[in-house]
Amino acid sequence: MLAALLFLGTWPAVLTLLERRGRLPQHTYLDYSITNLLAAVIIALTFGQIGDSKPGMPNFLTQLKQDNWPSILFAMAGGIVLSLGNLSTQYAWAYVGLSVTEVITASITVVIADNKEKLSGSSKNYKNNTWSEADKDLNKDVIKKDNVNDLENGNVYAVRSLTKVEGARAGTADFLIELENRRSIKVLGSSTLIGLGIVFFAGVCFSLFSPAFNLATNDQWHTLKQGVPHLVVYTAFFYFSVSCFVLAIILNIYFLYHPILGIPKSSFSKYLNDWNGRHWALLAGFLCGFGNGFQFMGGQAAGYAAADAVQALPLVSTFWGICLFGEYRRSSKKTYVLLVSMLTMFIVAVGVLMGSSGHRKTM
Repeated sequence: MLAALLFLGTWPAVLTLLERRGRLPQHTYLDYSITNLLAAVIIALTFGQIGDSKPGMPNFLTQLKQDNWPSILFAMAGGIVLSLGNLSTQYAWAYVGLSVTEVITASITVVIADNKEKLSGSSKNYKNNTWSEADKDLNKDVIKKDNVNDLENGNVYAVRSLTKVEGARAGTADFLIELENRRSIKVLGSSTLIGLGIVFFAGVCFSLFSPAFNLATNDQWHTLKQGVPHLVVYTAFFYFSVSCFVLAIILNIYFLYHPILGIPKSSFSKYLNDWNGRHWALLAGFLCGFGNGFQFMGGQAAGYAAADAVQALPLVSTFWGICLFGEYRRSSKKTYVLLVSMLTMFIVAVGVLMGSSGHRKTM
């Protein structure tokens, strides 16, 4: 469960890292989807072949031959809604930030107001999603500093002034503007309601995948024929991940040629040749795949009351958002007070959730 918590809270930060470096989200998600499925295959062929802990339950390969299609469809439905949720959040991060996306109701107002205040005092003439003619020319002249690296940018990119090269300090208005020039999803001047709507859609999807997985493994609606064993966690997770993969491939290949939210058009050949950051995207897929798998396995081994601990994953994502991307950096004292209050209340809420789960029947 601790591994699941760490992995599921970290993979969003990895995808955010690539988007902020300018890699197209379609390319990133296609890479991510490959290793996300591979993680499920590895779990199925290792842990799944050992068999379920309950006596008489078949292993993974045996279950592939059984007539258990109703449970398979429930598992695949769970994978579809999870895939839609994960895909949506990849776009939402750009609009409202990693921290806000994960714990949206507590900090959406804080971040939006804080960024607007910073931009109003910018030294660059960025107003209402437009640049002055002088700054348009200035922003085209971007060079790479030699031998200077950071986690977000790989190499630091800075705007060339008439006399020297400087990179904006994280958390400043100029930093937000330079980030906008570099990233693949352009968001400054756009309505934050777009990002907010995407986040809420993703939240609805995330609320559905766990019940679907529950039905797949426990058959509460008695859809299986008499004598057919329930799907073990590993088999259900395999079908769950297959549907995630298929939907992600279909949608992202479509988005290559018909992009949304103003993202540049691409092609499958361009995707194949885009090796910039591919290893990070593949790592994110493994983290998410093993994180989901460990969550389901942990719930089976320790009880699904303990599995509710994974609901604390936004705390991990918020940590990465603050430490890696400088979210909330150079903000007001009020912002920091609200941030600490938000995280404290979230920790309490997760604790209450876990406590109440102790009275539920496990799967």
